Amino acid sequence: MERLVYDNVFESLVDDKDEAADLSFRASLISALVDLFEDRGWKQADVAEALGIPQPRVSELMRGKVHLFSADRLIGYLARLGVRFKPSFEHHRIVCDVEMTDAA
Repeated sequence: MERLVYDNVFESLVDDKDEAADLSFRASLISALVDLFEDRGWKQADVAEALGIPQPRVSELMRGKVHLFSADRLIGYLARLGVRFKPSFEHHRIVCDVEMTDAA
């Protein structure tokens, strides 16, 4: 029996490595958002108000419906909460600093 090994769980769901990487990135963004909500003790109504989205959309976000959210949208949600990504190229590699402003 052949054993399948994946670096990214989404590679087992889609044939395209680029799509798998995008799904993985979006899942990480959703996870970060949910952790941030939980850290702040927010209920879904609080999240809806902070992000300016309807409660059913918050429910989809909280349940990790990755396929319903683009990376752009998720980064926008983080930006509304005061989180900024600052990618750069340093010492032959790409790094990404994350800043949280006072709004966070």
